[in-house]
Amino acid sequence: MAKREVDIVVLSDIHLGTYGCQAKELLQYLKSIKPSAVVLNGDIIDIWQFSKRYWPSLHMMVIKHLIGLIAKEVPVYYIPGNHDEMLRKFNGFHLGSLKIVNKLSLKINGKRLWIFHGDVFDVVMQHSRWLAKLGAVGYDTLILINQAVNYCSMKMGRGKISFSKKIKNGVKSAVKFINNFETTVCDIAIENNYDYVMCGHIHAPAMKNVVTPKGEVVYLNSGDWIENLTALEYNNEEWTIYNYHNDPIARTIDIDKKKQTKESAKALMASLMLELNITQRKPNDNELEAA
Repeated sequence: MAKREVDIVVLSDIHLGTYGCQAKELLQYLKSIKPSAVVLNGDIIDIWQFSKRYWPSLHMMVIKHLIGLIAKEVPVYYIPGNHDEMLRKFNGFHLGSLKIVNKLSLKINGKRLWIFHGDVFDVVMQHSRWLAKLGAVGYDTLILINQAVNYCSMKMGRGKISFSKKIKNGVKSAVKFINNFETTVCDIAIENNYDYVMCGHIHAPAMKNVVTPKGEVVYLNSGDWIENLTALEYNNEEWTIYNYHNDPIARTIDIDKKKQTKESAKALMASLMLELNITQRKPNDNELEAA
């Protein structure tokens, strides 16, 4: 099968290592595309909730696929989020085509784009970290319960439902939080003369033009791979929101889990050793640059 070529792919909030992570679906998507550059915009590995007792082979396969892109010299930029924040101490780390940065700026077609995870604008994260971590555990538990309910619902011939989506859409404070987050991000982007601003963090995919008395900016959010299964793609000189549920081609890709289970750990180490021997590549005119 010919892979779909994409100039830039932005993924965030994958949360590898948690029960809610949809690793199989993500792997199907990654195997269906041929990206020229990849931005991992935070919360890729959920270090907050990481446990040796739960690390499925599919999660390892996602890591292996990403390392495979690095081995092929595809630029991969890792912007740590709050769930993998310990990687922020490695800001500026560069290995082959992999680079860890806290934020990125991209100038493309004369337009300036600002990319960051977004947790720095979360009041709960800044002032009540223990509450945020407790909420993360509760959210993962809710997703686990939701999966059990959906399993029974599908067996009964009914559709899937999302508890957390219903809660977020039905609770005024949750809707207000998302609106405040987007407003704050856009205000700061406008003040810094950006044409586009891109985040993750709030698990709410979006693409919209925001106008304020100070100016206007296009707000983009890549969503997540827990419930929405979305990403941002740049191709043919425009940004679009990718949705796995609307991609019949990706959903038909077979993932040989049994074969990969035996080979994943060994292949991962082999890819790492290969990557250590890769020399730094020269950036081209459209290369992302650390802001």
